Amino acid sequence: MWSGTASLLPLLGAFLADSFLGRYRMIIVASVLYILGLGCLSLSAVIYSFDPSECQNSPNSTSCSPPRFQIILFFFSLYVVAFAQGGHKPCVQAFGADQFDEQDPEECKAKSSFFNWWYFSFCAGVLMSLFALNYIQDNLSWGLGFGIPCIMMCFSLIVFLLGSFTYRFSKKSDERSPFLRIGQVFVRAARNWQTSPSAISMEAEAQGILPYEDFQQYKFLNKALVGLNGSKDDGEICSISDIEEAKAVLRLIPIWTTCLVYGVVFSQSSTLFTKQGVTMDRHIVPSFQIPAASLQSLISFSIVVSIPIYDCVLLPIARALSGKPSGISMLQRIGTGMFLSLLSMVFAALVEKKRLQTAIEYGLIDLPNTTVPMSVWWLAPQYSLLGISEAFTMVGLQEFFYDQVPSELRSVGLALYLSIFGIGSFISSFLISVIENVTSRQGQESWFSNNLNRAHLDYFYWLLAGLSAAAYAAYLYFAKSYIYNRKRNV
Repeated sequence: MWSGTASLLPLLGAFLADSFLGRYRMIIVASVLYILGLGCLSLSAVIYSFDPSECQNSPNSTSCSPPRFQIILFFFSLYVVAFAQGGHKPCVQAFGADQFDEQDPEECKAKSSFFNWWYFSFCAGVLMSLFALNYIQDNLSWGLGFGIPCIMMCFSLIVFLLGSFTYRFSKKSDERSPFLRIGQVFVRAARNWQTSPSAISMEAEAQGILPYEDFQQYKFLNKALVGLNGSKDDGEICSISDIEEAKAVLRLIPIWTTCLVYGVVFSQSSTLFTKQGVTMDRHIVPSFQIPAASLQSLISFSIVVSIPIYDCVLLPIARALSGKPSGISMLQRIGTGMFLSLLSMVFAALVEKKRLQTAIEYGLIDLPNTTVPMSVWWLAPQYSLLGISEAFTMVGLQEFFYDQVPSELRSVGLALYLSIFGIGSFISSFLISVIENVTSRQGQESWFSNNLNRAHLDYFYWLLAGLSAAAYAAYLYFAKSYIYNRKRNV
């Protein structure tokens, strides 16, 4: 729930940045909030500690409970970090991409690679922290484990501020807010719903607007060109640029909607995949077994390996063949990742069926705490495929939602990309809740029974594979008819 909510907060942060503060100031504010949140989180871990043996010997279990102040400080820290993330995530990436000149062919090509290496750096950091910080928190100190990110955040803010004199800043328009301009297009088009096509054509001709592909799509918005009762008052009509901005936002909705199932699939790696791993043989050598949650590092590892291969090998070949700076179009890249995520669900379903069969063969159906004699590395293909799919879809979505929104709304564009995974997480929780209620009726074991040997995660994975296939078919339909913004050839 917290993860889903945190993925939706960037919409608020992006709105504040694009409407009032600007990306540069929002990055500074969000960084300070990050430092405050991580500092309080570290403090909450060090102000209270206890010896587990004292708790075991204490007749009063409540004596081992942390004080109320620590609990309040802990949750306060989490929500401060969530708000910081909401302002930092969409703005820092948009601000980084703003440093490239879209009119320069070489910088345009470099910007395409920027999104690749941005996500590579992000996942490399996640991979290192999974090993280093987890070890520190488990073996040294939770306070130190939270304190190190706080120190690194202070360092990153200093470095960011040192570069202030070298940054390119987008000029703030003196026009109305982009939200207001786009909203007025819809309001005035709805108000002029009875306007005839001939009146729109005459007005377009009078303004010297030649027919082009964008103008013919979502033609109902063209009614905003005409004033009420033929009025020519500038306050009663919208400019063609305002209408184009509204259409650009409207074109994003089908793509955003069809990607929601990908967000649902994405949320399984940290939940159901881990539950599978807990029941399997996790020994690397006879004396050492890996934690089930650490298998998530396979996703980051797959991304760290696949992005350099894509950017250094596949991308130059695609550029040579297509003549496009991005090699393949952004929508082609997103679609490739969506297909790979579908395959990941198919592999997950097959592996889970194999795990259930193994449990039956060894008589473990009613022994959920006994390890199923099946190596946890059977899960590697589904983790790896999901990681490779992220290298395509995640980066493609970042570039697409940055590039295809009006230039003044690029932080909002990246927030829309992040919202896919927040809403996907909520949809996943809703699906699981509904299926749990339906399949557990009349005393039957549900698909998500606590005894995984009697559960049917494989059925759920097949359901997600089917939903992914349907969403992918819809995505291909909308992607084929999608009209890119005229500012750039992709």
